[in-house]
Amino acid sequence: MKGFLDYVDKDSILHRLNPLIKIFFSICICIAAFISDNYFFLLGLIAVDLIIGLMGKVFDRALSLLKGLVKISIFFFILQILFVRTGNVIFALPLGINITEDGVLLALKIVLRLISATMPLALLVSVTQMSDLSNVMVKSLGIPYKYAFTFTTAIRFIPVFSNEMSGIMEAQTARGVEFDTKNIFKKIGLVLPLCMPLLISSVKKINSGAIAAEVRGFNLRTRNSGYKSYRFAFRDFIGILISAALIAGSILI
Repeated sequence: MKGFLDYVDKDSILHRLNPLIKIFFSICICIAAFISDNYFFLLGLIAVDLIIGLMGKVFDRALSLLKGLVKISIFFFILQILFVRTGNVIFALPLGINITEDGVLLALKIVLRLISATMPLALLVSVTQMSDLSNVMVKSLGIPYKYAFTFTTAIRFIPVFSNEMSGIMEAQTARGVEFDTKNIFKKIGLVLPLCMPLLISSVKKINSGAIAAEVRGFNLRTRNSGYKSYRFAFRDFIGILISAALIAGSILI
């Protein structure tokens, strides 16, 4: 899932959508995922996420994100079915561990909610520039600029830190360190010592970024400092209707 938080510069209806509506739409999908207990509705939300990727011309990224989330969800699924003991026993394991019907259903629900609620937020970042996201948070939502700046900067730095870590691992690989081992504990032991150089380089980047922001008058920014305005179009009202329909559907179904 490398690079899944990078902005994709393309011309699509989602790119032209008002950033405020994109935030609202993503939050509504997350709320709908946690309101509904219907498994088919949760699968439908995942389908909606894939349609969002198709409309935003980032379908490949949506599929890559889905595959990554499925791999992560397998861990939560196994963890859940091993610790939930209520319900009819489906399969009995050694050491008195039973896989129950309630455990499987609850694990499936958690996995579907995790996938359907995570994908729209990541896709939102893919089709929205960070400057537009922070500006609309300040101008339309009234969030203080320093908080909006902190949020968007944290998202910006995730790919930077990921690339920095990849560079450090490549340098260690050139020195003979084998990171492709299948032993998870050995791999953790190899990666942990690399956190210190990553931390040092990260502090340097953050310090230089803080100085640059201070020079540009960071503390002088107000709600009216932004020059860009975000007007509502017909497509934005369609987005509001779809968001309301998802919330209503999650309550009714």
